[in-house]
Amino acid sequence: MKKIFITSLAFVFYLNAIAQSYTPTPENLKAREWFSDARFGLFIHWGPFSIPGAGEWVMQVRNISVKNYTRLKDFFNPIKFNAAEWVGLAKSAGMKYITLITRHHDGFSMWDTKFSDFNIMNTPYKKDIVKMLANECHKQGIKLFFYYSLLDWRRDDYSYWTGNTGHGTGRTIHGDWNNYIQFMKNQLTELLTNYGEIAGIWFDGYWDQLSNDNHDNPTPKIDWHSRELYDLIHKLQPQCLVGNNHHITPLPGEDFQMFEKDLPGSNTTGFGGASVSPLPLETCETINNSWGYNITDTSYKTVKRLIHYMVNAAGHNANFLLNIGPMPDGNIQPEFTDTLKAMGKWLQQYGESIYGTKGNIIPPQDWGVIATKDKSIFAHVIKKPSQAYIFIPTLQQKVNRVFLMANKKELKFKQVPEGLFIYTDSVEWDDIDTIIQLNLQ
Repeated sequence: MKKIFITSLAFVFYLNAIAQSYTPTPENLKAREWFSDARFGLFIHWGPFSIPGAGEWVMQVRNISVKNYTRLKDFFNPIKFNAAEWVGLAKSAGMKYITLITRHHDGFSMWDTKFSDFNIMNTPYKKDIVKMLANECHKQGIKLFFYYSLLDWRRDDYSYWTGNTGHGTGRTIHGDWNNYIQFMKNQLTELLTNYGEIAGIWFDGYWDQLSNDNHDNPTPKIDWHSRELYDLIHKLQPQCLVGNNHHITPLPGEDFQMFEKDLPGSNTTGFGGASVSPLPLETCETINNSWGYNITDTSYKTVKRLIHYMVNAAGHNANFLLNIGPMPDGNIQPEFTDTLKAMGKWLQQYGESIYGTKGNIIPPQDWGVIATKDKSIFAHVIKKPSQAYIFIPTLQQKVNRVFLMANKKELKFKQVPEGLFIYTDSVEWDDIDTIIQLNLQ
């Protein structure tokens, strides 16, 4: 990545923003607690970028000009979209919340906004997608988060000339950055005023203006006015959680920390590596290898692999936000729906070991992870041990019962000062996850 130095004035703005303290409201703290207990959510990447069938970054990848890309709105007519079915699918999968793309990097707004003509009401569909999904979420008792892109590959007033992406879309005018900030404030005000209670705002794109990849000491090229945006959100809806997918240490005003395609503390993708904060945590992942609809991507992850990801996330004290990329007509492909239903069936039996649990009690072991809730510990054995026991180190609390969650079969155990031995010679191993439950005194 080419390094670009910022002006001293912009750097002063940045330091001042970092220095500002943030005290969450009681409503916000309560929402954080709910979020930490939820553990499983649905990510939805959808918009006119689904039409080419090449993922949500198609405008950037193919260097499509603003003029040509804008024509996609004339073809976006998702007549098969059914908000009740989408929300029902999330519920059947055992998910507790939905994070919906309201505006991605291509700048298309999925709602009836007064501040951009590039929106759902100017398509043949002419219906407010956000309103329909919000109404259905409120009806079915599913919390709703709004994904909102901070960057825009179409607008002249976005600082594309300092950004790391969007250079091939044909823009030549350097617009007013402050005008762009006000535009985002206007749109966020709409989203948090016209659609009922919103559980959170999921920002993305901050990384487009970072001049290096130092996770703990980033150097932004411009003043994002992040704290102004965060304060506006908290003023409009105090309980609304703010998160930012910037891949760096959380900034003041943020309420949860997310990790993209990686567990907290890991960095297998190049997106991770940021310090893990005490805030509620979330990791997001795709079912195949694409976020938006990709007609050639058939690399579908197995149900087993995704359950392991969810289990490992809980063991790391994080939520698992699993993505689907619906087709242009509003249908969700069966490879996604079948997977979600299978995960829901698993959670019907074993959800107690996921929902409301706390992780990071001990580091991951060779055999799996543990999560705790009240007086119970759940040992998720996702890899059969080579010996006839598993060992849980540093466990000092008195254990009075150990059994298999699936059939309540009692297991022998021995507690020593160094931890707990659980003997597994009589265990019939589950192909996905053998869950051993420990009851504490």
